[in-house]
Amino acid sequence: MLQAFVIVLREGFESFLIVAIIATYLQRTGRRLLLPAVWWGILASVFLSVILGYFLFQGASQPLWEGITGVVSAVLVTWFVIHMWKTAPHLKKDMESKLSEKTSVPSTKAAYLGVFSFTTFMIAREGMETALLLIQVHEPKAVTGILLGVVAAAFMAFLWTRLGHRINLKLFFQVTALFLLLFVAQVLIYSFHEFCEAGIFPNSEVLHNATEPFSPEGIYGKWISLGMVLVCAFWLLGAWVVSLFSKQDEPVLTK
Repeated sequence: MLQAFVIVLREGFESFLIVAIIATYLQRTGRRLLLPAVWWGILASVFLSVILGYFLFQGASQPLWEGITGVVSAVLVTWFVIHMWKTAPHLKKDMESKLSEKTSVPSTKAAYLGVFSFTTFMIAREGMETALLLIQVHEPKAVTGILLGVVAAAFMAFLWTRLGHRINLKLFFQVTALFLLLFVAQVLIYSFHEFCEAGIFPNSEVLHNATEPFSPEGIYGKWISLGMVLVCAFWLLGAWVVSLFSKQDEPVLTK
């Protein structure tokens, strides 16, 4: 449940920020007439994500298919996380620059199509990443985690609109990115386990039995899940301690 919760929380909140940036830019530049293109883009991206999720779940419980999707998920998610680390500091600026190109065309229809396609691409990328990650979650209460993640993402979005200056987005994305990378490591272990079950390696049966305890349902697999939470918790604790010392080192201004 926890894995599904964190995945949906991060991707949902990230999607909200993208929509907020696009909508704010259009309003600030006097292009409110293009806002419907954003809403239609969101619907299109949700539809594409659902379609991808449907096809992914069709191959569930097939060892070879689960092994392949696990490796693909690990590669793509790792690339997405690294990409976000590099682009996050200037994400807003880059998005506004691309939106400026899309909306600078003379034709209103062309601008509408540009905003629609840009929104669809940006949100669908988050949705597809979510689908790829959720297909790797093998927990009995995953649906509960997904629903709680949606609620939490909506609540964080609400807080961001009211108290955005007090929310440490950098720390939020650092911790969730760390969680996703640790989850990717677990996915790779599980993928190897599934490849062994499919019998594609020499002595696959021996390797399959040896990796069984490391699967999500195995005893070590459960400890790995707990370890992911503890690592993230210590990261947050460390960030809090660092912030305390930083405040103490700040010079005191006297009149």
